[in-house]
Amino acid sequence: MAAATATATATAAAAEEEARLLRLEEQAEHGGGGAWEYLSLARRLRARRPAPVLRLGLALLNDASARSRLASEQWTLYEQVAVAAMDCQRLDVAKDCIGVLSKQFPGSVRVGRLEALLFEAKGDWAEAERAYALILENNPFDQIVHKRKIAIAKAQGDMTLAVDYLNKYLELFMADHDAWRELAEIYVSLQMYKQAAFCYEELILAQPTIPLYHLAYAEVLYTLGGLENLQTAKKYYASTIQLTGGKNTRALFGVCLCSAAISQLTKGRNKEEDSSELQSLAAEALLKDYKQRASSKEALVAGMLKNMKLS
Repeated sequence: MAAATATATATAAAAEEEARLLRLEEQAEHGGGGAWEYLSLARRLRARRPAPVLRLGLALLNDASARSRLASEQWTLYEQVAVAAMDCQRLDVAKDCIGVLSKQFPGSVRVGRLEALLFEAKGDWAEAERAYALILENNPFDQIVHKRKIAIAKAQGDMTLAVDYLNKYLELFMADHDAWRELAEIYVSLQMYKQAAFCYEELILAQPTIPLYHLAYAEVLYTLGGLENLQTAKKYYASTIQLTGGKNTRALFGVCLCSAAISQLTKGRNKEEDSSELQSLAAEALLKDYKQRASSKEALVAGMLKNMKLS
């Protein structure tokens, strides 16, 4: 209960901050002031709003008196504007900002990352790779650079290389759940379902209360097929239903499909009472869901369930 309350509070606070950001953006764009406050908030929230950041940031940097008032904060603004400029394909502006930073901080790793990002923005993948390799020589645990190498491989459509980079990344940063999920999704796209299943197992072990991982794992197992995989898939579809309070239509379908497939493989042998009850409840819940939200398709779903001998 306490965790749910904390999550709700955090969500409300984030929504409030987002609303404040939009108000400040409108105010600054219409000459009402507050440009620096807006840029600082956008940076703190990690909001990706390149066009207004570029316009408002450039206006401050081009105003000598405003820039001097920022003192050392001006370097942070140069970096923020450089990234926004690359997002907007204003590579000339990005190059100028990075040049200023390079003169102020010669040999800086942070500036080196920006220079490599500029190569990426130009589509010069080889130069970007070389720049990142140079950074990793001095700091092999630079997490941002490892992620950029993965992004380069994906941008070139080389998913095999992306898998290789992700596996090397996870050897160093095993607790990065987003990386495990990304690797799983790439494995699925490459039809490497056993490897994808392993990734989802790691995610479920680390975060057992996230229904998305249970559902994705169940779907991979269902795709693999075979009696054992189907039985396990059915269990994870059921856990998804439990974790979502019975509101996941995809998981309800999954239970029904697994039940039908298992029945075909076993020809009715070893029928468990609990399993039979689960598939009946899932079928009833599906029909109720379609009746409430898509009544025109209720008859279609009823017919499908009947063909699967689940209703």
